[in-house]
Amino acid sequence: MNGLFERKYIIQGIFIAVAIVIASRLFYLQLIDETYLLSANNNVLRKMVIYPARGVILDREGKVLVQNEPVYDLLVTPREVVDLDTALLCELVGIDREGFERRMTTARNYSPYKASQFEKQIPASAYAKLQEHLYKFRGFYVQNRTVRNYPDSIAAQFLGYIQEVNDRDIERSNKFYRPGDYIGATGVESAYEELLRGQRGVKNVMVDAFNRPQGVFAEGKYDTLAVAGDELVSSLDKELQVLAEKLMRNKIGSVVAIEPATGEILTFVSSPSYDPNMMVGRERGNNYMKLLNDPFKPMFIRPIQAQYPPGSIFKVVNALTAQQAGMIDEHTIFNCPGGYRYGGGRAIMRCTHVDGSIPLVTAIQRSCNTYFGYSYARMIDHRNLPTAEAYTLWRNAVMKFGIGESLGIDLPGEKSGLLPTADYYTKRYGNARWGSGFNISLSIGQGEMGVTPLQMANIMAIVANRGFYYRPHLIKAIGEKKIAKPEFTEKISAGVDAKYYEPVVEGLSRAVNVPGGTGYSVRIADIEMCGKTGTAQNPHGADHAVFFAFAPRDNPKIAIAVVVENAGYGGVWAGPIASMLIEQYIKDTITLPKYIQDRIFNADLLPKLETGKSTEADKVTSSRRADPRKDPEEEPLFVHHRILANRHD
Repeated sequence: MNGLFERKYIIQGIFIAVAIVIASRLFYLQLIDETYLLSANNNVLRKMVIYPARGVILDREGKVLVQNEPVYDLLVTPREVVDLDTALLCELVGIDREGFERRMTTARNYSPYKASQFEKQIPASAYAKLQEHLYKFRGFYVQNRTVRNYPDSIAAQFLGYIQEVNDRDIERSNKFYRPGDYIGATGVESAYEELLRGQRGVKNVMVDAFNRPQGVFAEGKYDTLAVAGDELVSSLDKELQVLAEKLMRNKIGSVVAIEPATGEILTFVSSPSYDPNMMVGRERGNNYMKLLNDPFKPMFIRPIQAQYPPGSIFKVVNALTAQQAGMIDEHTIFNCPGGYRYGGGRAIMRCTHVDGSIPLVTAIQRSCNTYFGYSYARMIDHRNLPTAEAYTLWRNAVMKFGIGESLGIDLPGEKSGLLPTADYYTKRYGNARWGSGFNISLSIGQGEMGVTPLQMANIMAIVANRGFYYRPHLIKAIGEKKIAKPEFTEKISAGVDAKYYEPVVEGLSRAVNVPGGTGYSVRIADIEMCGKTGTAQNPHGADHAVFFAFAPRDNPKIAIAVVVENAGYGGVWAGPIASMLIEQYIKDTITLPKYIQDRIFNADLLPKLETGKSTEADKVTSSRRADPRKDPEEEPLFVHHRILANRHD
C-alpha cells in the first residue's frame, strides 16, 4: 500500500516538473527570446542595403573624369514569388522566357529564402516603367545602385574599370564584399579601391503582404547611413589628354608626359584605346570579350607594360654615367670614321655620318653611335676590373635612372623593363671572358635592353631636373583634405652630379634648335625644347618611332616620351606629336605647320591584318629609305659579327 502512495507522488512530481519546464519555456520564448519576434518582423521588415556613391575622379584642374549615374538591380526572394505574370515581367525587364527560368534557377540555388540579384543595372528609363507594375510581382523588389560614367570617354587604361566581385575578392577582403558588390579591376579604380568604395549603409523598410513599402521602421532609429568614397584629384591634364588621344588615333604606341618638379603625370595615353563606357552596363560582358579579342590589344597598358629598345635616349644615360665614373668628360673627343669597330675589327656598329673628331655635346646633337660605343667600352673594358664586376657597376649606375626596375607608379601591372645581369652574359657565352664587344648594342639602347614609355619620360624628367626625380604618379590629392601620399613627395637621386648634365642638356637643345639637328623640324618658336629623336630597332617589323624631350630648358614644365610602333623615323611621326603637346601645354596654342598637323591627325599606321597586303608601316619604312628629306641620319645600321648572331632583342 505504501508503494502505491510512493508511485503516486512520483507521477505527480513528474507532471509538475513537466509543467514547470513547459511554463519556463513559454516564459522564455514569449518574454525573453526575441527569435520569433524577429521572425514575425521579418515578414513585414526588409533591410535595404544602401550602397555608397563611389568616389569621383577629377583632373588636375577639378574637371570631372569619372562620375556616377543611378541604376537599379532587381532582386528576388524565390519563396515569396506567387501568382507571377511572367510575360509582363520579361517585357519590362527586357529578357525572354528562357532567361527568366535561368535567373530563377540561379536564385533558388543560392537560397529560396534570401534575396539575390535577378537582373543587374537596369537603367533609369527602364526602371520608370518597371516601377509602375512592381507591386504586381510579389517577391521582387529593387535595389538602388550607381555605376561609373565617363563624360569625355578618355583615359580608359589610366582610369580602369570596375567589375562584380568573385569568390576570391570576397575571401581576400575578409568578407567586406558580398555577392553582387563591385570592385575596381584595373587602373586607378583598382589601385585606390579602398578609398573609392566608401561604406555601405542599411535602411529598414516596412512592407505589406504585396511587397509595397509602408514607410521606415522605428523612424529610422536602426538605420545606418552610407558613406561616399573619397574624391580623387588626378594629375592628368584633361585637355592635353584629349589632344594626345586624337594625335595617337589609328596608331599603336604610347604618350607619357610628366611634370618634372613633382612627378605628376600630365598625359597617359595607350593606343589603341577604347571608350571606358563600354565597360559599364548590361552589355559589359560582350564588350569585354570584343576588347579582349581585338588584335590591336586595346586593354594592354602600353605606357607601363610595353618594353621597347630605348634607342637614342639611352645615349643620354650612357653619357651621364660615363662622366660620373670618370671615364669621359665634356671635352673628351673620339674619332668617328663612320662607325665603331669591335670584335677585333671584324664587326662594325655604323653611324650615319662620318663625324671625325667629335666631342660629347656634338655627339649627342648628332646622335653619334661611335662616340657612345667608345664610352661604353671604357666603362666595361678600361676600369681595371674583371668584366663581370665592371659591367655590374655600369648596370647599377644605369638602374638609378629607373631602368631595369619598376618606378612604383600608382597603377597595378607595371613592368620593370629589361637590363640583363652579368651572369646572363656569362651563361650565354659560356665563360666570364666576354667584353664590351659582346653586347655593344647596349651602348646605344638596343640589344637586350627594354624600357617602358613611362621610364623614358622619367629619364627626361631626371635630365630636366639635373639629377633627380619624384616617383611618377597619377593621383595628386585624396579626399577633402587633399592628402598627398608621402612616397610621391620623396626626392630620388639618379646618382650623377648636377655639373655633368650641362653638356648633355646643351646637346639635346642643339638636336632640336640648331639646323641639322635630328629634331630641328619640330622646334617650337619662343620655347627652347631639349629633345632627341630615336628610331628603335624592331626585330619583328618596321622600326619604332621615338621622341623624348623636356621644355623649356630652364625651369622645365613638362617632360615627354612618345612611341609610335612600326612607324619608322622618330622625327617624322613621334617628334611632331611631342612638339604639339608641349606647345599646347606651355603656350595653349600650336604653331607647327598645318600640313604636318594634318599628316599626324589623319595618318592611319595600324598594321593591315589581311595576309599578303603591305601595311602602312611597311610603306613608311620603304619611303623613308627613298626620301632623303625624312631624317636619313637616324637610320640605325648594324653589320653584325657572329658573336651577336644570337642577339635576343
